Amino acid sequence: MARYTGADCRRCRREKMKLFLKGSKCDGPKCPFESRPFPPGQHGRGRTKETEYLLQLREKQKARRVYGVLEKQFRGYYEEAVAKQAKTGEVLLQILESRLDNVVYRAGYASSRDQARQLVKHGHFTVNGKKVDIPSYRVKEHDIIEVREKSKQLTPFLVAQAQAGSRSVPAWLEAIPSQMKILVHSLPARQVIDTQVQEQLIVELYSK
Repeated sequence: MARYTGADCRRCRREKMKLFLKGSKCDGPKCPFESRPFPPGQHGRGRTKETEYLLQLREKQKARRVYGVLEKQFRGYYEEAVAKQAKTGEVLLQILESRLDNVVYRAGYASSRDQARQLVKHGHFTVNGKKVDIPSYRVKEHDIIEVREKSKQLTPFLVAQAQAGSRSVPAWLEAIPSQMKILVHSLPARQVIDTQVQEQLIVELYSK
């Protein structure tokens, strides 16, 4: 399976904002973005001409990096969104939000999407009683996601239980840490998705 193997912090620096890819490290003083808030490379401090294309490209790259999706898969999500009878950008974000790894992260059962992706791939979750180990699996309205019984004593889930309530869970989900369960009440509307992405710029980029 293809995946990004470079330094996560370089991706934050490239987008000139924290993407919170490293969990608690992003909030601490050791975050590289605090000391080097400019793009990596020898020309990182130089001025870059902000063309329309560059703004659109950076917005697409930002969305890809936040959700941990490679280009081919992201393009597939866009084409799926285009086919729907709704605003393409909003549907695209809804698709990204409904990925199982994102749902696990949003519910507070992982400190980052990378960790959530790893937990899912290792087979620690079931959806409606069936084991699912595909991070890109898309949840649906009224799905019930649970941590498998034999996995509940693993450190990440014990930490999640201990820190229950310290991180807000979006209204479209309900996390029940005492049972290590997540209820999907609905799919998210754009107004409840807090990802700092201008999805219209992505649509404009792919529409060319």
